[in-house]
Amino acid sequence: MRAIIPVAGVGSRLRPHTFTLPKVLLNVAGKPILGHILDKIIGDGITEATIVVGHMSDKIQEFLSSTYPDFRVQYVEQEERMGLGHAIYLSRETIGDEPLLIILGDTIFDVDLGPVLSGGDSALGVKAVDDPRRFGVAVVRDGLITKLVEKPEQPISNLAVVGLYFLRNPRLLVTCLEELVARDMRTKGEYQLTDALQLMIERGEKMRTFPVEGWYDCGKPETLLSTNQSLLEKSSSDRTMEGVVINGPVYIAPTAQVRNCVVGPYATIGDYAEVTESVVRDSIISERAKVSRVLLDHSIIGNDSVVTGGYKRLNVGGSSEIETD
Repeated sequence: MRAIIPVAGVGSRLRPHTFTLPKVLLNVAGKPILGHILDKIIGDGITEATIVVGHMSDKIQEFLSSTYPDFRVQYVEQEERMGLGHAIYLSRETIGDEPLLIILGDTIFDVDLGPVLSGGDSALGVKAVDDPRRFGVAVVRDGLITKLVEKPEQPISNLAVVGLYFLRNPRLLVTCLEELVARDMRTKGEYQLTDALQLMIERGEKMRTFPVEGWYDCGKPETLLSTNQSLLEKSSSDRTMEGVVINGPVYIAPTAQVRNCVVGPYATIGDYAEVTESVVRDSIISERAKVSRVLLDHSIIGNDSVVTGGYKRLNVGGSSEIETD
């Protein structure tokens, strides 16, 4: 079974980190966002994927080839960002007759996909939300989706479509996407996957919903940190280090060097990072960063950054150097 994972976005809300690294490669709870997604779907039986790339695609390809060398991947370039429907439309040549899973590349999910993938109908992951105007929403009657609307001005349902789409009839999806593009049917200036799915329903495709309670957004610094908290609570590393007080849950990479520190709760320290004489809590210190004599709280330190001295709250992009007094 194939998955399509769109990862072409530039991640503007996560700058300065995304100036030097694609959003999907940012570290959360010990591994890149994309790593969490792939580990999940591979474990659920997905054997190949189409990755829709754009921003710094070379780094994404390098990560996948080195970390998942046996996983079959095809890459599709989305040079112009024209919506999620457009990203899937560009992938149409990789879509066959087998059922298809579409999963957004900037959100981590904790849901049992087994019953969904073995079910007889197409199904969309949903979650009840307070403000459905920010999402595509599903109207359900007698267990089937009757209507899908992208970001409705007047709420017609509180069931937000959260970015997991299992489609039994991918050929019909391609036909509907081609119709969107041919007729230039856009919503809010973009080709929406929601609109193509609505066309599928109108042509007789049965779609159900399945609940997604574990839905972790990684789109902004504050949500990246809250996702880090949630994932660490589920699976943090259990280790002791001489001269280091560890208040779990935390993740400290085996290759990280930590000396004379208090770490945690909710701290992630990435590979080859060096942290000395510091207090780190509710923060992410990324690969090869060097941190000394600081108190970090609710902070993100990018790859290869250097932070020394002082007591601050920081959001430091990759390859930066900060010295506080």
